[in-house]
Amino acid sequence: MPKKKSPTEGTKKANNPNVMGLHSAVVEQPITQTLETNFMPYAMSVILSRAIPEIDGFKPSHRKLLYTMYKMGLLTGARTKSANIVGQTMRLNPHGDSAIYETMVRLSKGYGALLHPFVDSKGNFGKVYSRDMAYAASRYTEAKLSPICAELFRDIDQDTVDFVDNYDNTMKEPSLLPTTFPNILVSANQGIAVGMASQVCGFNLGEVCDTTIAFLKNPDCDLSATLLAPDFPTGGEIICDSAALEEIYRTGRGSVKLRAKWRYVKAENLIEIYEIPYSTTTEAILDKAAELIKGGKLREVSDMRDETDLSGLKLTIDLKRGVDPDKLMAKLFKTTTLQDSLSCNFNVLVGGSPRVMGVRELLEEWCAWRTESVKRRIYFVLKKRKDKLHLLKGLKRILLDIDKAISIIRETEEEALVVPNLMIGFGIDEIQAEYVAEIKLRNINKAYILKRVQEEEALRDEIDDLEDILGNHRRVRKLIIDELAEVKKQYAQPRRTTIVYAHEVEEYREEDETPDYPVNVFLSREGYFKKITPQSLRMADTQKYKEEDGLRQSFEASNRDEVMFFTDKCQVYKARLSDFEDSKASALGDYLPSKLGMEPEERVVFLHLPGDYTGALVFFFENGKAARVDLSAYKTTSNRRRLTGAYSDKSPLVGIVALREETELAVYSTEPRALVFSTALLTPKTTRTTQGVQVMTLKPKYHVASVCPLEDSPITNLARYRCRAVPAAGAIVREEDGEEKQMQIL
Repeated sequence: MPKKKSPTEGTKKANNPNVMGLHSAVVEQPITQTLETNFMPYAMSVILSRAIPEIDGFKPSHRKLLYTMYKMGLLTGARTKSANIVGQTMRLNPHGDSAIYETMVRLSKGYGALLHPFVDSKGNFGKVYSRDMAYAASRYTEAKLSPICAELFRDIDQDTVDFVDNYDNTMKEPSLLPTTFPNILVSANQGIAVGMASQVCGFNLGEVCDTTIAFLKNPDCDLSATLLAPDFPTGGEIICDSAALEEIYRTGRGSVKLRAKWRYVKAENLIEIYEIPYSTTTEAILDKAAELIKGGKLREVSDMRDETDLSGLKLTIDLKRGVDPDKLMAKLFKTTTLQDSLSCNFNVLVGGSPRVMGVRELLEEWCAWRTESVKRRIYFVLKKRKDKLHLLKGLKRILLDIDKAISIIRETEEEALVVPNLMIGFGIDEIQAEYVAEIKLRNINKAYILKRVQEEEALRDEIDDLEDILGNHRRVRKLIIDELAEVKKQYAQPRRTTIVYAHEVEEYREEDETPDYPVNVFLSREGYFKKITPQSLRMADTQKYKEEDGLRQSFEASNRDEVMFFTDKCQVYKARLSDFEDSKASALGDYLPSKLGMEPEERVVFLHLPGDYTGALVFFFENGKAARVDLSAYKTTSNRRRLTGAYSDKSPLVGIVALREETELAVYSTEPRALVFSTALLTPKTTRTTQGVQVMTLKPKYHVASVCPLEDSPITNLARYRCRAVPAAGAIVREEDGEEKQMQIL
């Protein structure tokens, strides 16, 4: 049934220059057909030709730009104006000069979005960490290819990849670039297509090469052993969660946490932030901080500004008097993008189809593709060598009678008959005869021909070797491994993003919401910990312990105080007393191995409240050595919850004594001997794992048994045991100096 015309339809058509006639009809079309004929081709074009990278790590726009620069001789030549490069690239990429130039900017060294930039730029190309720092126009900047691009185009003229027609069929361009390393894992890449997206984070080139080599040798290798974590050009710290990384490596999906690097300038009472997460900008950080300051949620800050200059990024935070920089940064990490998450979605085009792959699958696909490229190169070289050998065989026939060849050419009346006559005269084919006919007159001598023929044997050996490589998968793999090792040696750089493990990071807590009140803390020998208020303690002061358990240490403290638990595995766990619930004397308390997530069979041997981290700890070992370590060695800017290497593991630990001021200590050995000395004889160390100095010299089969402050020891005859220098042997313990008395020992 014909559609009824509206009163204005004829007028609209008459005024519309695109309407060819007044009798044209509106064609009804099902929405499914519209999607299939109009939308689907557009969607596929975006997926296949714009947004999703391929196995070489490039999108088509990247590949067209870099190949154009390569053909312009910019790999070894001098820089040229960016506008010139953009104009030449339009022969392959018809999407406009602004899109091409923006692609160049993102690949440039000046912009800093890649760990290994492919464009060596000169001029203002903006910065990846700045939202407002715009790049200069293409007529003002210059560029060339970076040296690492030699690995992108190596052997491209030896049939390593396919070439296809450009958009107007006037020239050829490569469908992929024959990269000698897995660039798909090295260069960060992001794209949004229709119905799908891709977000590939970059990894360190050296780690990627090591991982690929390990994978080629053993496909079941542990990837995390060599591929530690993603690496980003803006540096910062990555909070490494083993489970999250394993998920990314396995599935290609997940997220990683990044945070800024900072330093505290005590003399000026300010914080300098010099590296920020890859996923944020300085403007976003400053805007959020300004919002917090305006809302009264950041009272610790008097001023925050951007002092970025030619030396690099720097955000400066002026602190108010008495502000703890560690606590402030923990708060900023929680409330601003100084700590941020970056999603990973390893969506890559393989064989024209988008696939989300884990790292192992990506390496498998890349190795298969690279193996094919290497074989194609060898086939190309082999064919060239065989063609040359074929010509030399014809030349060898001529060697038998050079005069005859000259006579045939001289006596042939027509030029077109020279080649057929040579073929008949020497029994060679047309290609060989053409080669002989083209030899210059000056080269028609025995010396020249003999020299060419002598190449035949070397050529045969080379052909045999190339054919052996093609038939031997191990030799092909060896070539790829050698190329990867060479790339690592020549281009690898140290990691820019520092790895911080998740258990070492302490989350920010609103301290204002944490009540502060006096408490008494108790640690038992079996590792049970109790925090009791003075009021509760007055009601029942008899402590409950398990059978054969008892008190190890007790202190008066505040609910907000920090506490350190040293274990027999050379580790120290840090926490806040507010992390523990208030207990009662009649309760056993918290079992620390479970509460702190300790390793199996790990037990607590010492508790200490560090306060402002002044003073020192003295560690005594069975071999008679003592190590005095400043408490400041345990202070961390990242608020880590666990520190490994808390003390030396060269000899079993006997005891730990906390020092606020110099004092005298009594040391007992199993002989039994005793020694009294002043802690002033021990030099403070800042290295936690120092082995210390020898304090007590021991006879074979004896070792140090215990240590305690002199006032806690039963010694009465001080002159007998006191020494003025260490090491010393001490004196045999007399009966009156050996009576049992409660001592603060392990």
